[in-house]
Formats: sequence, structure tokens, C-alpha cells
Amino acid sequence: MSQSTVYITGAGVSAESGIPTFRGKDGFWTIGSANYTPQEMATRQMYLSNPDEFLLWYYQRFASYRHVKPNLVHLWLSDKNLITQNIDGLDGKAGNQSYIPIHGRLDKVTFLHDQGTPVPIEDAPWDEIAKTCPDNDETLLKAALLDAFRISPKTLTPEPMVSLKPFVLLFDEYYTDLYRISEAEQRMQAAECFVFMGTSFSVNITNIALNHALR
Repeated sequence: MSQSTVYITGAGVSAESGIPTFRGKDGFWTIGSANYTPQEMATRQMYLSNPDEFLLWYYQRFASYRHVKPNLVHLWLSDKNLITQNIDGLDGKAGNQSYIPIHGRLDKVTFLHDQGTPVPIEDAPWDEIAKTCPDNDETLLKAALLDAFRISPKTLTPEPMVSLKPFVLLFDEYYTDLYRISEAEQRMQAAECFVFMGTSFSVNITNIALNHALR
């Protein structure tokens, strides 16, 4: 793997695998819930205040794509020095063992924690939830999600270091070393060439990369 070129990829790379892009027609950021916009849903504040709505939205909008397969672009990138914005894990499925999923991975969870605190990363319980609710009844789904993510249905209050949270960087969160930001910056500092693929340049990591590229 050459360290002289770093590849930064976004949602457009996974579109060929059948995963909607974020801002395109029918994209993840164009479809909210009955009461909230996508930008309101994908926040730490929503998880803390309405965990059942938050988890249901993530389950319906993201977890339903957890079994899709990598496409030819992922396979081509499998030996590249790669930093991806995507949370679908397809680069790992394609064989890239060193890529950095800078926004996390949907197939993983962490304990709810103060940002910057080291915590273990564990497998997400999406498959178990799907088996519990094969008909996708929303009431049953919410109950199963709360149970799997260790949130009391009585209080609807996630508890630090008890409740689980999707390993996904939310809009009102910031990059920490849980998301390997220091390693990503080291790779960018060492790079002589930057290649951007499938990104709209609307997230912080592309701004960070551009700053390194223009130094």
C-alpha cells in the first residue's frame, strides 16, 4: 500500500452497491421521520432525548443495507491508503484491512460515553433485532431496539457506560481518536497526492484533507 497517495471516499462510491447517497434523490438526508428532519435525527441530542425514534430511524434508514456487497470500486480500493466517510463497512468486506472509517461503522456499537473517552467497540445487534421483529412492526421494533441498546423503556434515558450507541459520528459530535482522527491526519501529512471519490465536500474530513493538500 503506497502511503504517498491517500484516497478520501464518500457515499457516491457505495451507490453502485444499492446504498442511497446522502443528498441525492431519496437520499438519507432527504428522508426524515414524521416529526423530524434527517439533520435533527442524526444527532447525539436526539439519541439522548428520543432514543426510540433515533434508533428506529437508524435501523430503517441504514441497518436495512447491512448485507449489501462491495462493488468494483471498493475492490479497486482494497489495497489503497484509504479514508472513507462511509459507515457501511464495504471497504472492509472488499478486503481493505487498513482503511479508516472516519465516521464510524454501522455494524458496530460503543457504550454511551463522554466524547474523547476510550471505550471498546463491539458488534451491533441489528441481526438479532431483525429476527425478533420480522414484520417490522414499529411498536415492536422500538421495544426491541431499546432492549438491545440497554435503554429503559420507562425512563427513555440512555445511561453513560451502560447504554449502547451506534458507532457513528453524529452531526453534533466531533472527531476523536475513537474514530482514528490522529491516524488519519498522520496519513494526510505524509501524502503527496490526494484523490477524492464520491464525495460532495460537505463534511469536515474533506475540509481537513483539502487543507493538508494545499499546504
